Amino acid sequence: MAWGEWEQLKAQAADNRSTHMQLNEAPAQGPGPGGGPDLVVQQDDLGAVGHAAFVLHSDLVKKVDIAGAGMNSDHAGSTHQAASELSRSNFTMGDELMTTLTIWESQVKAVRQACAHISNHLDFSKKLHSNDDAEIAAVITGRDGSAMPASELDKYFR
Repeated sequence: MAWGEWEQLKAQAADNRSTHMQLNEAPAQGPGPGGGPDLVVQQDDLGAVGHAAFVLHSDLVKKVDIAGAGMNSDHAGSTHQAASELSRSNFTMGDELMTTLTIWESQVKAVRQACAHISNHLDFSKKLHSNDDAEIAAVITGRDGSAMPASELDKYFR
């Protein structure tokens, strides 16, 4: 691209730039102005997701612990024992197996932490957002005193 072409494109972009704020939004499909809340999450929905996360966490603890499977008196699992034995026998596969075990353990730990985080924080999130919604509804109201849906606010930015 030549310098002149670049300058021309910059000038065109500057000419097309508007001075008002524009919010991107999805077309309204839910309740219209004066209707119910724009976003509704039921406690049962959160409970089901939290329960699924708890079950997954429990399954991960029980079924994917390759580091602890077949643990010996030194608290080394069968995979760790195999990696150590292969390394002692001068097989490079022993070091690679140990690396695989280390990476596997760290990734399982991350997934378990994510499941625990989801399970433990859904109730907190529901309560927190409910309080936020009540505060916003108290501050932003329509002329009739009812809560104004968020999609209605876009009209004031045009």
